[in-house]
Amino acid sequence: MSYQVNEKGYYGSFGGAFIPEMLFPNVEDLRSRYLTIMESDDFKKEFNSLLRDYVGRPSPLYYASRLSTHHNKEIYLKREDLNHTGAHKINNTLGQILLAKRLGKKRIIAETGAGQHGVAAATVCALMGLECIVYMGEVDIERQAPNVARMKLLGAKVVPALCGSRTLKDATNEAIRDWINNPVETHYIIGSVVGPHPYPDMVARFQSVISEEIRTQLLSKTGKETPDYVIACVGGGSNAAGAFYHFLDEPSVKLIAVEAAGKGIHSGHSAATMVLGKPGIIHGSKTMLMQTEDGQITEPYSISAGLDYPGVGPVHAHLFETGRATFVSATDEEALAAAYLCCRLEGIIPALESAHALAHLDKLKSAPGEIIVLNLSGRGDKDLATYIKHQNL
Repeated sequence: MSYQVNEKGYYGSFGGAFIPEMLFPNVEDLRSRYLTIMESDDFKKEFNSLLRDYVGRPSPLYYASRLSTHHNKEIYLKREDLNHTGAHKINNTLGQILLAKRLGKKRIIAETGAGQHGVAAATVCALMGLECIVYMGEVDIERQAPNVARMKLLGAKVVPALCGSRTLKDATNEAIRDWINNPVETHYIIGSVVGPHPYPDMVARFQSVISEEIRTQLLSKTGKETPDYVIACVGGGSNAAGAFYHFLDEPSVKLIAVEAAGKGIHSGHSAATMVLGKPGIIHGSKTMLMQTEDGQITEPYSISAGLDYPGVGPVHAHLFETGRATFVSATDEEALAAAYLCCRLEGIIPALESAHALAHLDKLKSAPGEIIVLNLSGRGDKDLATYIKHQNL
């Protein structure tokens, strides 16, 4: 069983490139050149140098002793929250900006939900001196105000998406429209393992540095390279794809993806795609998608802006279909409670997205001595207003 993309851009029955004809030259140029560029010595040298000296990698693998005692489990946190810009998103935007430069692109567009990808895109555009336009849902602009301010400080233009639920899905729609209208000099930095091939594979490869480091760090700390569990939250799924990547062919490692159940899976206010979804096409690829009987996309909901997406990356749809990864969910209240616990036991304020992964620790039936690595995908500065609002729950 292969968990990597095939030559046609599919993971099993999911993936592909369902795109408007006007975008075909752009996507085909990217598809035909991305691996050659990424595997070249000069690209690797520049990328790895910037990951080390600019991003601050490797991010620590931290044994969370008080959380471990509380849950009676052996818990390690992969500290992606300590990266420059505060999340895993910088790994991908840095890789893509270096790729865009080699493709001769002058203008960068991006979509963002929680704002972390927007900040990371704005950051690398400032670093490389390229124009940056970030599309963001009007609702997310309101609930992620600190990140909007950061993007603007970094020189990006933030354009609100005013249609639909005015969240991540709609921001992505607007970014794709822009790319159709500006196909020649523009590169679209997609923020997750979604979109037409080659984006899911390309983003997963840039994020795979997470699991590459986990193996080395765990060996140093415990004498073994492989944990018993890897847990990560999933919206589109880039942090999970990166955390899972180098363990996909290790069946002894149990992969757990935690989606947002919102106010309850069947409440009508949820983003639990694997429970509620069925195969469909969104943003250029075939994947699992929340939709009505007649194929209209269902509006997702999560207290977390970064998980508020009606689909999931095709790699995750494949991992779900094959049973290689287990997909679970956490409600808003469970995520908030897990976040407050992490704050008070470890002195770490996690992003609301990461808090969904933390919430699963209560439910996980692990054996004594089994090692759990949880990808702490981002820090919670951007979510302070939400945490303060709900702290009396």
